Amino acid sequence: MVVREENRDTERKVIAILKVLSESSEPLGSTFIARALESHGVHLSERTVRYHLKITDERGFTEPRGRDGRVLTPEGLAELRSALVPDQVGFVIERIELLAFQTTFDPFRRTGRLPINTSLFPKDRFKEALTAMRTAFNAGLCVSELVAVASQDEKLGDLVVPEGMVGFATVCSAVANGVLLKAGVPTDSRFGGVLEMRNSHPRRFLAIITYAGSSLDPSEAYIRARMTRVRDAATTGNGRILANFREMPAAARPLVESTAAELKQAGIRGILLMGEASEPVCQIPVGLNKVGMVMLGGMNPVAAAEEAGIQADNFSESGTIDFERLVNFREL
Repeated sequence: MVVREENRDTERKVIAILKVLSESSEPLGSTFIARALESHGVHLSERTVRYHLKITDERGFTEPRGRDGRVLTPEGLAELRSALVPDQVGFVIERIELLAFQTTFDPFRRTGRLPINTSLFPKDRFKEALTAMRTAFNAGLCVSELVAVASQDEKLGDLVVPEGMVGFATVCSAVANGVLLKAGVPTDSRFGGVLEMRNSHPRRFLAIITYAGSSLDPSEAYIRARMTRVRDAATTGNGRILANFREMPAAARPLVESTAAELKQAGIRGILLMGEASEPVCQIPVGLNKVGMVMLGGMNPVAAAEEAGIQADNFSESGTIDFERLVNFREL
């Protein structure tokens, strides 16, 4: 029992170190890592950090860069995303709430930071991916046509683009949570799902994963499981897309509608359907004096690329970005 607890403690320290490395585009040494860990409430000496860095090197999670320190490898990034899953139950809803709080975007002034999803495409297939994603953007199956692109060692949100990859950021639907929060409207993010589209209209959810009980973002899971048919929905009106379900007080509906109009003027849509007070939406029951809202998934274009056989490493709710960094997809 003691050995198992010691192993768990080691794993926690390893993950904490990988987290620090993931937030930097430069190699980091043990001194800087130890100081950065302190700011996260993890107190390790430089000697202890060096010991754990040897472990991460042996596992292929980090790569030494001479006297400059270490950098995170793609294997290390994957480990960071999947480690200690039991401790991350409810991680998604906590992440959405944090991003909503961190959102400073003002749709009227078109300034501030807003949440993004990040996908990492192989550099040699990025142009092909853009072509595959165009159908989804043209059909409006996206939160916004505004995107950001980053090259190796550049940062998108909390992620640093690794060697041989291109970072592609889409606007996350949590932007609505953030802007509504600033307007005084509480939003309950219930689940992410696969939504059936029939004749270009939302019909029903075919699969759902509640945010509060998940350690993995539903969109990532559905893309990986190849459960979407975004290209079909874009070209024929019939298919399966990524969507999210929100609830809010019915009394706030006028404010929600005015806020949605401001977001639309800034190039951000996202809201696919909003129901009436206490009435089901897409066959999903809604609480008393609540209004249900179906939001488009920000990663629908990426799902279209995956359907075309172009795989990417996807990271939903991957941080925030300045609105000024975004460009229209059609300009790429």
